[in-house]
Amino acid sequence: MSQPSLPPHHQPSHQPPQPQGVRRPPSRGRRSKPALKLIAGGVLAAALVSGCGSDDDGGESGGSAKGAQAKTLGKVAMPKVGKEANTMGTWVTDSTFAKGEVNKLVGYSLDGAKSKWRIPLGGQLCWASPHMTKDGLTAIVFRDGAGEDASCTKVGLVDLNKGKLVWQKEGSDDEGNSGVEFDEVTIGGGTVAAGGTDGGGAWSLDGKPLWKPAYIADCDDEGYAGGDDKLVAIRGCESEEDPSTQRLEVQTVDPRTRDVKSSYKLDEKVEHAHVISTAPLVVAVDTGDADGGSGVTDILTIDDSGKRGKLLSTIDVLAKGYQPDCPAVNVEGCTQLALDKASSTLYLPSEVDVDDGGPGDRISGLNLKTGKETGKTKMAESRSLIPVQTDDDGSLVAYQGSTYSDPGGVVRVDPKNFGMETLQTHPDDMKDAESGMDTYGDCVMIYTGKKLYIGDSKADRPTADSKARPLAVVFGP
Repeated sequence: MSQPSLPPHHQPSHQPPQPQGVRRPPSRGRRSKPALKLIAGGVLAAALVSGCGSDDDGGESGGSAKGAQAKTLGKVAMPKVGKEANTMGTWVTDSTFAKGEVNKLVGYSLDGAKSKWRIPLGGQLCWASPHMTKDGLTAIVFRDGAGEDASCTKVGLVDLNKGKLVWQKEGSDDEGNSGVEFDEVTIGGGTVAAGGTDGGGAWSLDGKPLWKPAYIADCDDEGYAGGDDKLVAIRGCESEEDPSTQRLEVQTVDPRTRDVKSSYKLDEKVEHAHVISTAPLVVAVDTGDADGGSGVTDILTIDDSGKRGKLLSTIDVLAKGYQPDCPAVNVEGCTQLALDKASSTLYLPSEVDVDDGGPGDRISGLNLKTGKETGKTKMAESRSLIPVQTDDDGSLVAYQGSTYSDPGGVVRVDPKNFGMETLQTHPDDMKDAESGMDTYGDCVMIYTGKKLYIGDSKADRPTADSKARPLAVVFGP
């Protein structure tokens, strides 16, 4: 089946390319643009947001009112570290707020005020799946020791409600060689699947091996995407024309056997692929010219109902100026977006200039079946406006960033007219702490039970500008 070529891309003239992790300097009267990594869906998320309407409806910019005044319910202090340490993992169950910390996982009460349990790991976290099963099981990859030469070979299944490492497995290949390293892990369809440059392996929830990386192979599973009952693999095969390059394929597989149910070969220009959603199947790709370290040039919606997948729509991210954020090489982990599956609507932020006060953000809705915009919010002048997740009724929950004079908050966006209503305004005395997480952090945000959870995926030494930054904070009524 021939694949349509992706459109060419060029760097925007107003914004030079930046390496991953570098932030633009603050604009006029505005804090530097937040780099909050906002995970969309996948967790217990009761949503909520407020606002202004599309550019054509004459509404005001920003939220319609201040909304409920939130309190700082709990705060996790930044660990003292000599250099940056990985603290991936932010989850909320019915009973527990769980956070990845340095060489351990810690469970807290839902308000974040009291610790309930600790799981020592003996090494740093390498990856933490954003997905959970209905009974609070998730998956992690962690290092096999605390030393500098420790490797990401340990895969673990975690019970977040009980505070228990159910099992841990060592990565090994099909020839019995141990010490296989994994870059990431996910959970879906009753399977824990880990992938990376050494290939992919999987286990059932009871710890039984399902498949292992091949010792020598022309094709490897670079990673997997899970959630609910599906499992999708990104498989890379050496190009026949140039063995130093790979042709990527998106495969919907049986979570128990890895039998391929549907496959779709990506354009040869695609260097990396990231799965935004498995149902519907939505894939963000990078053809090598993604600007600003976003890791995305195009977003594809694929029909995987047949043995050969079919392309339904393409969203040209660069041409439209949308700003999702995907990791450089990992299959999962795309953030600063939200998806409403019922309406097949993807919400993406973009930054635009305004005449006064520097740049501002707005959010656009896009129909995944057609790739066309369904509407957009008014500008949030001089502050960020980032999609977080969608509510059961299709409303969008978004985070509205802090400024020098105003704290951040949570808003709800109406999916029909894109008007915004403020749900929650954060305490004024937390502006600096919140801004520190915005500007210097690598954060995940979850809104559920009228509480906003912000968890940083990195711990590092504080600077004069970031000394107020916590590792995690919970805002709520």
